[in-house]
Amino acid sequence: MTRYTSIILLGAALLVGCKPASKTAGTTLTLAVASSVQFAMEDLIKTYNTAHPEVTVKATYGSSGNFFAQIQNQAPFDVFFAADMDYPAKLAKAGLALDDQVSPYAIGGLVLWVPKASPLDVEKLGIQALADPAVKKIAIANPKLAPYGSAAVAAMKELKVYEQAESKLVLGENITQTAQFVESGAADIGFLALSHAVSDKMKDKGRYWEVPAAAFPAIEQGLVIIKSTPNADAARAFREFILSDAAAKVLQRHGFKLPQK
Repeated sequence: MTRYTSIILLGAALLVGCKPASKTAGTTLTLAVASSVQFAMEDLIKTYNTAHPEVTVKATYGSSGNFFAQIQNQAPFDVFFAADMDYPAKLAKAGLALDDQVSPYAIGGLVLWVPKASPLDVEKLGIQALADPAVKKIAIANPKLAPYGSAAVAAMKELKVYEQAESKLVLGENITQTAQFVESGAADIGFLALSHAVSDKMKDKGRYWEVPAAAFPAIEQGLVIIKSTPNADAARAFREFILSDAAAKVLQRHGFKLPQK
């Protein structure tokens, strides 16, 4: 009996010492992220994984409009980080958002950017740089797909340069491709997200002028958890992190302002 009692006691001790497995352990979260958030999201994921190594977070970057269409067609994303509030709101209205919740997480800035070697004094000229005879091509993100592109069009119209600039426009599929056009010399100047201009990758490669916020509708950016996600607990936990003070500091470091709570 002593032997069997010892085995029972040992088993009980092992059970007591074992913590219940986390609901999110072994989970892989797949994010659809607007290109404007790429550099910030890379840092956000690193910060999150420090505290939650049991969750793997993978992000795909592209235009908000393309992701919106893909999600409508049942693309297997868990969370969508858009560059505006409209696309997430449309998903919620269509019944495709978990908890019917759309959460604003950042407000983006817009800049006119030129490569470092450019003769254009964009900091001094501001929007008038677009009228310089040396400017043959102006890169913007496709306004039909990317909120930063529609913001650029609105700014040019508000600042009375759109008619001069329209014939010179070169459209990138998203803000990352737009940046590549200018950086490579395929365009002379371009409208980029402030978050790109201040990123470690871009800050030493060019110069920029920040477009006044009053010149275009606020680029308020929203996230939504996709209703069909098989990882609802992990997605909610990641959303909570994104809306936290810790994430706010990362977003501000990358040039974003914060929505009012």
